[in-house]
Amino acid sequence: MRLAKLPKFLTALTAVLAGAGAALVPSAAQAAPAAGSDCVTDAKLVPSCNVLWGGAAGGFTSTPRDQALKTWEKASGRTASLFHQYHKGDEIFPTKAEIAMTEDPANPRVLLLNWKIAYGSNWAKVADGAQDRRIDAFAARAKKFGKKFFLVLNHEPENDVIAKKGSGWEAKDFAAMYRHTIERLRAQGVDNAINVVAYMGNEDWMAKSWWGDLYPGDDVVDWIGLDSYVSVEKHCPKANAKPSAKKKTCYHYGDFADLLDRKPKGGGLGFYDWAVTKHAGKPFMVAEWGAYHRVGKLTDKDAVYDNVAAELAKRPAIKAIVHFDTKKDDQGDRDISIDSTPASLAAFQKLAANPIFDVKIG
Repeated sequence: MRLAKLPKFLTALTAVLAGAGAALVPSAAQAAPAAGSDCVTDAKLVPSCNVLWGGAAGGFTSTPRDQALKTWEKASGRTASLFHQYHKGDEIFPTKAEIAMTEDPANPRVLLLNWKIAYGSNWAKVADGAQDRRIDAFAARAKKFGKKFFLVLNHEPENDVIAKKGSGWEAKDFAAMYRHTIERLRAQGVDNAINVVAYMGNEDWMAKSWWGDLYPGDDVVDWIGLDSYVSVEKHCPKANAKPSAKKKTCYHYGDFADLLDRKPKGGGLGFYDWAVTKHAGKPFMVAEWGAYHRVGKLTDKDAVYDNVAAELAKRPAIKAIVHFDTKKDDQGDRDISIDSTPASLAAFQKLAANPIFDVKIG
């Protein structure tokens, strides 16, 4: 080979090798977690392999949540391992319907129970013992129930903080409330509650000076949780803008990675990285997630659903994901359902069928 032709040859060879490499190494979009076999949960309900699959359905409707979940399960093609429910104050739970959902011999579900214990009171008062009777009553019911369950105390606390001294709703009051409740439950002999602290992980809240004060302590927290959503509408109209004005990017437009990696304004670790760095070893639960478009503004959600498996492959701390499904959110303007378009449903069914979610309870 003459030296004059060597550069051209090297260029061609490089292109061939690059193409071969691309074929051998899967892209992020193609990558998927390797599903394990015979995966089971341990004493803290952490799966030995794979990822727990959960759901909450029928939110902000009058449909009984157990019925709504079964409808969602049928549509998605997979029975949920986790059944997420919400309670406050002196409500009596687990309810008969909730307990029945754990007794299906073919598909036993684990309860994921959120409890706003300070309802009608405040965090500081709970921490000072003002709701001990409420805690003790729940302790008796939890022991009678007997089975392992997840317990979230006041999910998304950032949204409830009143950063004013003496308000009873300061971030430090949340941490004190959480700690007091868990320690009292343990003192009452409750050993079947697996404790989850579930944040919003919003970049505005994470930048607050008080955000770090919310964490109750590793000794009373079993799992780190995140409630987070993404918009599938890329462009939204600016408020009071002329029809000809350029549309802005919709708030929290993105994919599954975007709901995990929001960083505090001004800089800092994204939420997932914060959890695995500052609280290494704690299993991570996406306690609520979903993709949404504005009600009536039908937009396919398949890009988000297609991104989930690849992200799980890169994030081994994630041990559970729990989808929140509703046609209208609490503001009435966001559709977080899996079946708002045919493409959305097909993509979600494909995700649900992934064997990475095969986990045996217990």
